Amino acid sequence: MCRVWWTRGQRPPGLCDNRFTFAYIFACVEPGTDNAFALVLPYVNTEAMQIFLDHFAKAIAENEHVAMVLDQAGWHGAHELKVPANITLVPLPPYSPELNPVERVWEYLKERSLSLRLLNDYDAIADAASKAWNRLCAEAGRIASLSSYPWIMRVKH
Repeated sequence: MCRVWWTRGQRPPGLCDNRFTFAYIFACVEPGTDNAFALVLPYVNTEAMQIFLDHFAKAIAENEHVAMVLDQAGWHGAHELKVPANITLVPLPPYSPELNPVERVWEYLKERSLSLRLLNDYDAIADAASKAWNRLCAEAGRIASLSSYPWIMRVKH
């Protein structure tokens, strides 16, 4: 959901659906740049995280090593996870989403592309998520501006 201006004491009109089908965008961004990588997957668990890490590891240049900042969701640091050698997972302190650069990307996508929509099935949801992500990536400088917290830019260089 997102916020909308409406008359106090009344509910704004909107679509309502009681079905539960989800698609999840697994993504990482490089703060200060438009470099980003994402996969749309049907579930969030250790297996999905492993798929994401394996695909992302292949996208990293041979001479690079990535420090991936992430929250402490159970699937982000599960013992069964086999982290590729070119990635180091850096968990954030609990309850600190404001420190994760990708959080503002999620907020932006939800507000502008993914809220207040009624989609028929998983394929439609995955397609909408993919299109929203691709639109975001096509906007020059948008990911850089959303992910460039001042503290990250000082640490990055």
